[in-house]
Amino acid sequence: MRRIPARCAAGGSRPSHLSGTTASGARVAALFSRFANTAVRIGLILAGLVALGIPVALMGWVRTPFVTGKENPVQQPVLFDHRHHVVDDGIDCRYCHSTVDRSPTAGIPSTARCMGCHSQIWNSSPLLARVRNAYFSGEPIPWVRVHRLPEFVYFDHSIHVAKGIGCESCHGRVDQMAAVYQVAPLTMGWCLDCHRNPEPHLRPRSQVTAMGWRPPGGQEALGRVLREEYGVQVRTYCTTCHR
Repeated sequence: MRRIPARCAAGGSRPSHLSGTTASGARVAALFSRFANTAVRIGLILAGLVALGIPVALMGWVRTPFVTGKENPVQQPVLFDHRHHVVDDGIDCRYCHSTVDRSPTAGIPSTARCMGCHSQIWNSSPLLARVRNAYFSGEPIPWVRVHRLPEFVYFDHSIHVAKGIGCESCHGRVDQMAAVYQVAPLTMGWCLDCHRNPEPHLRPRSQVTAMGWRPPGGQEALGRVLREEYGVQVRTYCTTCHR
């Protein structure tokens, strides 16, 4: 049997290589290794990083185009090229989206509105077969919505048009899109940036639907003038959008 050094038996410090002894002097293995404290510290650090990292990762994820739908062309049931209708034909946005300046919603053109032109133009084109079938059957075309806000968000197109916010500010250069897609993230922070500082986005009401319009002078000076003329207020109260 291995003997315990005298200094240990007398109550002195025990050699580091001994884990413990019984009454008979037998060696007992230690319950925890020397690395136990370090392992616990590393585990706590990793748990904290995970607890903090998951919410941060989720907040970043919901702002990516995979969630917001930004710059993701939407396939419609009927091929409609805004470039042709806006640039080549010179059709104003309000001809199809007729309620944009007097209603919360911009409105979707009825099939009768489409056939107002296409009963005379391309009236036998196979590309417009679904439009003709919808017109004669009375069933609406199931257009796919491109810009969709959460149900708890209230947005009124008419008030933005009345205050001189151009279609381009939110929808981008639609006149350059074959298939319309969302150019803005439509996040709360994006909306608040404009609500806090609307001057860079203000234009005369007569130019609201004009694509590519630029002020003859500086936008900063014009923005201050139009803000005063149109009574544009900085509205960042929660109830402005959440009602």
